[in-house]
Amino acid sequence: MTTPVDHWHRLLESEAAGPMCARLTDRMRARRLRFGDRVICPFLRPFFLDAADEPRVTRVAETLWTLGERVTSAAIASPEILRQLALSEDEIRLALIDPGYATASTAARADAFILPDSLQFAEYNGESPAGAGYSQGLADLFSEEPMMARFRARFDARMYRPVEALLEALVASYREWGGTNSPPHMAIVDWREVSTFSEFEILRDAFTALGVPTTVCDPRDLIFEPAGAGPRFSDAGLYVRGQRIDLVYRRVLINDMLAREAECRVLLDAYEARAVCVANSLRCKIPHKKAFFAVLTDERHARLFSAEEREIIRQHIPWTAIVEDGPVLRDGKTIALLAHLRAHRAQYVIKPNDEYGGTGVTLGWETSESAWDAALKRAVAERDRGWVAQQRIKVRREVFPVCEAGGVAMRDMLVDFAPYIFRGRLAGFLTRLSATGLANVTSGGRQVPAFVVSQKSEVRS
Repeated sequence: MTTPVDHWHRLLESEAAGPMCARLTDRMRARRLRFGDRVICPFLRPFFLDAADEPRVTRVAETLWTLGERVTSAAIASPEILRQLALSEDEIRLALIDPGYATASTAARADAFILPDSLQFAEYNGESPAGAGYSQGLADLFSEEPMMARFRARFDARMYRPVEALLEALVASYREWGGTNSPPHMAIVDWREVSTFSEFEILRDAFTALGVPTTVCDPRDLIFEPAGAGPRFSDAGLYVRGQRIDLVYRRVLINDMLAREAECRVLLDAYEARAVCVANSLRCKIPHKKAFFAVLTDERHARLFSAEEREIIRQHIPWTAIVEDGPVLRDGKTIALLAHLRAHRAQYVIKPNDEYGGTGVTLGWETSESAWDAALKRAVAERDRGWVAQQRIKVRREVFPVCEAGGVAMRDMLVDFAPYIFRGRLAGFLTRLSATGLANVTSGGRQVPAFVVSQKSEVRS
C-alpha cells in the first residue's frame, strides 16, 4: 500500500519544484509567515499524522494539560512541591498573586515525538506557546496548492484551525475571570522588537475578523488607571492608546517581566488589582518548568494522580529529576543520582529548568565524559536555578524535500511534533524540523504544517 509520504513525493517528481519553492516563499512573505526576516518553512511537504494515531495523541495531550493544572493547584498549597519545581522567590511571589480565575494555562503546547510504537513528550510549554498563527497560516497555504488537490484525490487530509480555538479559549478564560463585555477588547502584549511580532499581527487580524477587537502593544505602551485615581479616563482599568483593555493575551514572558519589572509595572499592577484578565496567568510558570515532569515521575507524588493517569505518565513521560547531589527514588529503589547519571550518560539529557531555544541543553549520547561531568557540576552548583536530568526518548526522523539555493534536496530531518492544548482540548499542532538534535526555531529549526491523513475508502487495496 502506498503511504501518504510516498504518494506526495511521487507527485512532487512531476511538479516544477523550483517554481513551487519560489511561489511558496513569496506567499509566506505576503502572509507574514516569517520568524524575523526568515520565512518559516523551506520544505515542500507537510507532516502527515495518521488518522489512527489522532485518538492517542488527543488522550495523552489533554491528560497532560489536566495534570499541569492539578500540579499547579497542589504547588500553590505546598512549599515542598514549589521547592522541587525550583521556582525562584520572585516567580513564587508572582504565582501567589490570585489572578481571579482558576485556569493557569489557557494555552499550552506539549513537545513530543510520535512513532508507530511510541508517543513520548520531552517538554511542556505552559506559559506562552508561540506558533498557532503560523501553523494555521502554513496549513492554509499548502491547502491552496494544486498539488494538495491531487494528493486529496487519494487521501483525506484534514487540518486543525488553532487560531479559532485559541480565541475561544481566551474568551472562555475571560468569562471564567468574571468578564461580561461582549465582545471583550483584547491586547496581545509583548516587546515590539521580538522575532515573532509578525505572528501577533496575524492573530490580531484573525481575532478582529472573528468579532473580538484586538490590539498589539508593548508592555511599555500600557496605562493603568486605579479606581479613584484621577481624571485621565472615565473608568478605572488598563488602557492602551486610549482604549480600555478587558483581556490581555500575554506573550511577554515571565522571565522578561522579572528582568524588566519596571517596564512591566503597569501590567503587573493591573493584574494584581484584577483590573484586567490576563491569560496565561502568572501561575502558569509552575507547570511550565521542566521540573514539572520530575513531579509527574516522582513516586512520592503518585497520590496526586489516578491509576489511569499514572499509567499514562509511565508510558509517555520520560523519567526526570532535578540534578542534585543526593539520593532519589526510582522504580521503588533509592539510587545515588549523580553516580547513576555518570554511569548511564548515553541515556540522559541535561536541561536548564527554564530556558528557550535549546539553550544549555547537553545530550549525553553526543557528549564526552569530561563535558558530561562539567555539565553535572554546573547543574549541582546552580541548584537554585534548577537543572533537570531527563531520560532519553525515542525520536522521529523523516526525509523531507527542502528548497535550497541549488534546487530541491531530500534531507533526513528530526521531527518535533507538538500538540496545542487550549483549556484542555487538543487544538492543532506545531511541527518543527531540524537536521540536528534540537528542533527549536531559535536554534535553527524550521516549521511545516501538519495534516491528519487517511486513505480514501474507494482507493484502498
